[in-house]
Amino acid sequence: MRSSGYPAPRFVATVLEWRWTWLLARLALVSAYLLGGVVKLAGWPGAVAEQAHFGMHPPAFWAALTIAVEFAGPILILWGRFLWLGAGMLGVFTLLAAITANAFWTMEGETRFMATNAFFEHIGLIGGFVAVALIDHIRRNSPDA
Repeated sequence: MRSSGYPAPRFVATVLEWRWTWLLARLALVSAYLLGGVVKLAGWPGAVAEQAHFGMHPPAFWAALTIAVEFAGPILILWGRFLWLGAGMLGVFTLLAAITANAFWTMEGETRFMATNAFFEHIGLIGGFVAVALIDHIRRNSPDA
């Protein structure tokens, strides 16, 4: 894959080549999901109520599944094995959550504005999951690997 334009300045290249950058970038990407899983697990009644609020039935099943995805996806991404699977899990989960919780097309006024922003922020996260899966694929298939 070729890049167009100018190469990164040396200080940027140094940060990108630092051995911990890849792990820290993945941790930053999945941190909200890990925190969400911990918060939902610690506040189980609230997690169930959240699922009921969004019309998910039975809510306890969906709360448990949400917690499982919020732990399993990040673990796979951070572990680096089956990273594509963790990224796919979180990407699909994020799309479904965005459609369910941020259906801006059904709203009006300030609520619509805020939901539209949240929806497209979630789309950006999905792009991040595609990017880490792509980077991992390129890294594993490069001659230097």
